[in-house]
Amino acid sequence: MSSDIQPPAFETSNSVELSAQKDSKILSVSVYAGRAEITRLFKFDVKTGQNQVVVTDLPFAIDQQSFRVEGRGAATIHDVTISTVVPPEAPTTSEKLEALQAEQTKTLKALARAEKALSSLETYLNSLNSQHLDVSKLPSIVDSYDAAAEKLDTKVTELENTKIRIEKEIEEETKSLAGPKGNEKLNLKSTIGVFADLEGEVEIALIYAVRGATWSAQYDIRVAMQSKEKPVNLIYKGALIQDTGEDWTDVPITLETAAPTFGVEIPQLDLWTISVARPVFMKKSRSGFGGGGPIRPMAMSYAPGSPSYSPSSPTLGAAEMRVSAYMFADEGGADAIQHRGLDVSSRGNITATFSVPGLMTIPSDGVSHKVTIVKLALDATMEWVSVPKRDPKVHLKAVIKNASQYTLLSGPASVYVDGSFISRSDVPAVSPEESFDCPLGLDPSIRVTYLPLSKKVSQSGFMTKATNYIFTQRITLHNTKSLAIENVKLIDQIPVSENSVINVKLISPALDLTDSGVGTVSSTLKAGWSENKAGVKIPPPAKVGQGILAQWDGADEVNSEDGVESLGKDGKISWICALPSQGKVTLTLQWEVSAPLRTDITGL
Repeated sequence: MSSDIQPPAFETSNSVELSAQKDSKILSVSVYAGRAEITRLFKFDVKTGQNQVVVTDLPFAIDQQSFRVEGRGAATIHDVTISTVVPPEAPTTSEKLEALQAEQTKTLKALARAEKALSSLETYLNSLNSQHLDVSKLPSIVDSYDAAAEKLDTKVTELENTKIRIEKEIEEETKSLAGPKGNEKLNLKSTIGVFADLEGEVEIALIYAVRGATWSAQYDIRVAMQSKEKPVNLIYKGALIQDTGEDWTDVPITLETAAPTFGVEIPQLDLWTISVARPVFMKKSRSGFGGGGPIRPMAMSYAPGSPSYSPSSPTLGAAEMRVSAYMFADEGGADAIQHRGLDVSSRGNITATFSVPGLMTIPSDGVSHKVTIVKLALDATMEWVSVPKRDPKVHLKAVIKNASQYTLLSGPASVYVDGSFISRSDVPAVSPEESFDCPLGLDPSIRVTYLPLSKKVSQSGFMTKATNYIFTQRITLHNTKSLAIENVKLIDQIPVSENSVINVKLISPALDLTDSGVGTVSSTLKAGWSENKAGVKIPPPAKVGQGILAQWDGADEVNSEDGVESLGKDGKISWICALPSQGKVTLTLQWEVSAPLRTDITGL
């Protein structure tokens, strides 16, 4: 044998045509807010040497920056490209179409002739003059007209039916020339070079992100007012919508998203300020009357562009790990897709990950498909809140504690109280062990009366005269329920001085103050302070009646020493009341405003 005999050369290239929708299976779908990550598995045979794999019917919504390929088997993946499929130009004519068009032209001409002959016959009959017509010939003329007209009518009817038949056949032939109309949203293809060491079956997975898919959290909150333990049932749902062009059929789905903030709808008090009145002078501008003032620049908002989606993105890591776990697992369990139980991974209070149990089918229809994530029985404390200066109505809310392992994402909620639908509300982003407010509407059985403000004026001082104003505001609360209630919160305010010559002093309720003004507290008072829920020492509340405490509004929510220093500077005061059945209480807010004599005070 000659020593320079070369081994047989590999075949130049083996072509493999695959359809993403027909020849693959979706292993997993991770849905985010505004996009989704898809992992598709292909199994196919390759020949030894170079193989060119062309995968068609990929969605146009793919973010091409995210597209990547992984595989398993005795082969090497290289040269991955993705491109748009340009459909071939459809033929515009055919022999059959030309024959039909010729027949159509002939039929239209024959129809025109028949209609013209019928019109001529009518014209001839109308032109006959009775003065020159022999009456004995009239029956013969009428019979001839009827026979000719009937023959022409039959011919016109046949030609019109022929015309309709030809038009339908032309339409069908035109459609057949255009070819079957596929899904226009599936017009991408990927070409993958696979060099195989051995002939046999290999597996590759395509991992890509697609636009046109999203999910959001939704809730049903059911409150039982008479229940003492776990009065709230919260049903946590996920609403999935996708219009990517490809259907997700019997796939495991993971839901992931970020959570925005939430605002409470209870009325808020604005800062109430008083100051020395100053005269206002009108200044004539050069262009006319009016002060004008500085021109403020218009606020501009900019929408940042979508960030490029790269394989190094943290959101792709989860999909990559799942695929790797599948691709490189032991042979014995590699082919089995497991029905995972509900798996929850919460990261702080920003994002959460939910693996929906079992398999789901989400078609590409742009319709919301809901799945129940979990049903939670939660503890809650009922609170009644009123800001009678703005609105005497009493708002009922439940302070619900998320005593679960789930991070609640922000989303709309349908609220039911004792089985009756009350309102639509919003759930904020809530981490485990955090609490949130759930508005339950108005409670008309708690009646608040905001009485007219009384004012007394006096003067003081010998050398330096001062004017003193004492204001008294009374508020009544009436519980018309047959049961006693607690945690009725009423918020009001006193004015805040913006000028050193005007002094505001709180008289009732007697909260901790110093002579330096509203909301300032001295270090000598800290000995008797109490700790709030956050462990921060705050001025103690003042007991003003049986079951009634008064405090600076927001004292329970202070979470730092800096917050303590700002207590009372906005002049807001709150009372926490416990009302017996059919009970009525009167709250008194009294303050004094003093200023030098003849000081014109605005804001009172």
